[in-house]
Amino acid sequence: MITALRDWTDRLLGRGDAAITVPVFDGALKSNNLLEEAAVWAKLDAPEDLATDGQSLFVADGATVLRYDPADRSASATVVHRFDRPVTALACLPGSSSGTGGLAVALDGREVRIVGGVHDGRRWNAVGDKPLHAVNAISAGSDGRLVATDGSREHPAAHWKHDLMGLGRSGRLIELNPADGAARELAAGLAHAFGACAVADVAGGVAGGSAGGTVWVSESWRHRVMAFGAGQTARAVTDSLPGYPSRITPASGEQGGGYWLTCFTLRTQLVEFVLRESAFRKRMLKEIEPQYWIAPALNSGNTFLEPMQGAQLKMMGIVKPWAPPRSYGLVIRLSPEGRVRYSLHSRFDGKHHGVVSAVECQGDLFVLAKGCGRILRLSVTGAERSLQA
Repeated sequence: MITALRDWTDRLLGRGDAAITVPVFDGALKSNNLLEEAAVWAKLDAPEDLATDGQSLFVADGATVLRYDPADRSASATVVHRFDRPVTALACLPGSSSGTGGLAVALDGREVRIVGGVHDGRRWNAVGDKPLHAVNAISAGSDGRLVATDGSREHPAAHWKHDLMGLGRSGRLIELNPADGAARELAAGLAHAFGACAVADVAGGVAGGSAGGTVWVSESWRHRVMAFGAGQTARAVTDSLPGYPSRITPASGEQGGGYWLTCFTLRTQLVEFVLRESAFRKRMLKEIEPQYWIAPALNSGNTFLEPMQGAQLKMMGIVKPWAPPRSYGLVIRLSPEGRVRYSLHSRFDGKHHGVVSAVECQGDLFVLAKGCGRILRLSVTGAERSLQA
């Protein structure tokens, strides 16, 4: 009763979950052009995720997994696996560089499979009595266990926009054990789970994805990263983000450790408003094609039929500085405690948008801008120096 009354009051006064305010880029989130100016490492047809074993870069591209050698400046790729379905998530298992680990792949969001290594052939199609439906991220802990996010039980991974506009709250965090095939659900009822990582205990221990360890998970539609651990109350690591967070990967200890967090697009007041106008939103979903919805996108500026266009965005051929971005590119560097240290951007007038994955390998950061089908490469040290200048 109290919760219902509070929700009604929030809607009446436009506060809490009913507010349409969006945090601004300031401080550690101040805009720059580092992603837009980054070198293009490769161009692909259907890139989905990145992974690294510390020596090589692995890329999920459609139904194939490619391997790149960062030392090869020609960026020539080797096909290491082909599947009959698109790969929606990818992770390197411990020992991959020595050939004993293998890879974990999610196929069409409905199956997680181990390929190569000592657990080759292990697979999961369900956790408990719930089939996998939209697995969009996998991360391996130091003990070999996997944590993964099943983004939605209502929509496949590619239909994330449908889940957002449908106010989806069916995502979950799962743990998979390649050693014995066990699987369990760590958290459910998440507002689009998209990205998870077993994190180090800042007090000194390492979680490693084991029972009792701590796992961070991106809850996209609530614009936050949550921490879950055995015997612990779920808590927000960082919240009120200006974008929709996605995959999380470890950052090198040589630059202070922490984690890389990607945001695949930004929030806008217009979208926040539409999400709270149920009658309009339901009619829009019913009568208009998804590509023309008033909703975020991985890229924009491709057609005059987009909902935001013309003088709303440009005046005399110049992009307005206050133009609301329909698509954007953003990578956030988090400290080991989860505080925002700095950020890398491709702004509204750029092209390196729809960033869904970022991994660090051999001192460089490789960033997947899915909106333009490009893998970007930039020096972590160089980026930090330019931000300090």
